Amino acid sequence: MFHYRFDKLYHTYNSYYMRFLSWRQRHVSENTFIIILSLIIGVFAGIAAFFMKSFIHLVQDFVVGLTDNSVNFWYLGMPMLGIFLAAIFVKYIVKDDISHGITKILYAISQHKAIIKLHNTWSSIVASSLTIGFGGSVGPEAPMVLTGAAIGSNLGRYLKLDQKTLMLLVGCGASGAIAGIFKAPIAGVMFTLEVLMLDLTMASISPLIISAVAGVAVAYFLTGDLAIFYTQDFEPFDLSRIPSHIILGVVCGLMSLYFVRTTHWFETVYKKINNFWIRLLIGGVSLGVLIFFFPPLYGEGYDSITSLLKGDFESLFSQSLLFDYRDTPWAIISFIGLIALIKIFASVLTNGSGGTGGLFAPSLFVGSLTGFLVAFVLRLLGVEVPLTNFAFAGMAGIMSGVMHAPLTGIFLIAELTGGYSLFMTLMIVSVISYLTIIIFEPHSIYAMRLAKKGELLTHNKDRGVLIIMKMEDVIETDLET
Repeated sequence: MFHYRFDKLYHTYNSYYMRFLSWRQRHVSENTFIIILSLIIGVFAGIAAFFMKSFIHLVQDFVVGLTDNSVNFWYLGMPMLGIFLAAIFVKYIVKDDISHGITKILYAISQHKAIIKLHNTWSSIVASSLTIGFGGSVGPEAPMVLTGAAIGSNLGRYLKLDQKTLMLLVGCGASGAIAGIFKAPIAGVMFTLEVLMLDLTMASISPLIISAVAGVAVAYFLTGDLAIFYTQDFEPFDLSRIPSHIILGVVCGLMSLYFVRTTHWFETVYKKINNFWIRLLIGGVSLGVLIFFFPPLYGEGYDSITSLLKGDFESLFSQSLLFDYRDTPWAIISFIGLIALIKIFASVLTNGSGGTGGLFAPSLFVGSLTGFLVAFVLRLLGVEVPLTNFAFAGMAGIMSGVMHAPLTGIFLIAELTGGYSLFMTLMIVSVISYLTIIIFEPHSIYAMRLAKKGELLTHNKDRGVLIIMKMEDVIETDLET
């Protein structure tokens, strides 16, 4: 009886579903339908971003409630617990690899006809929240972008849209996700164009914009319209500081190169540990020790960035063994410099051990420290430069270099600060950083993994056709002999 009712219900649903598809094709033009879908995708991406951030903060509040202001031994165990929970969730519930979210999107676009599995609409939210909430040294942005892209991909598949439209909807999901999590709609669009490298026409950009606006509108509605790193402690652009900006740009480019190459090398080395439990144990313990000695490595690091932007760099020494040396210049340079260098290892340990997270936040974190350090050293040398300006510019510079996305870096930091008073500084540093790293590394940190396998879809149309083309589709097998 139950089976009969289920079949009847399914046939009824399928009948209405086919009627809807037929009605849509007759009465709603393709362009109008895509516009409607881009709005829906942006809204859902914004809601997903809100839930992810809320879940992360809920877990973080629980963990922080167990700590105090002294040297804290909870740091030795909590990150490992979070990675363990995330790894168990992925291994036994999801049963699929959900790490390297943005690389997975690039792979789906170039090799899987923009098809992303349905579980990616929710699995990354849970896994990354557990990882980051308990102290994993990664960011939520890449998992969130994968979530948004999966929403677009699966909605398009459900409505039986073609591959080209699926690619566009994947981009809409990514655009809405970035806009929703950062409250940065322009950066969301730029990210999709630069990092995902979608070859779109001008008409196709409109859906990306609509998704980004929808995502940020949801974020404004749920969390208010204040920028994440809102501050008014900027100093106006000064032509005399251009040489200092160029120096910062070159340093950011070289630091980006270190970031990309070290990440790739350490990932390769760490993957050689084949046993899942040994990898989890080594990574979890190592990460806990790093966070114990360098507490700012805990979580995505946005609290540390906020402290730096306020000029309160002494708070970075809180709960550290070096707290008593927080006023000593050499200790400040050494401590912050080591954190910037070690952050990459902490991030790889987090993901390699079974955690889920991205390198978006780590790049911002390293960028703020790099910008601050350059400004701090210049001040010691007698060159008066603003610490806050340089910290923000460093964030844009590292992001531009690591992701090979200068426009994303410029607009994201401009939107994160709530204004465009830093625009000239951001442009100089971002462009110099990008020009520096491309001398040594032609691919972004996300594209590098696929480029080495020859699986990267780029703006080169001829190469893109060859990458998408499958041998089994072009070889004739029914020849008469």
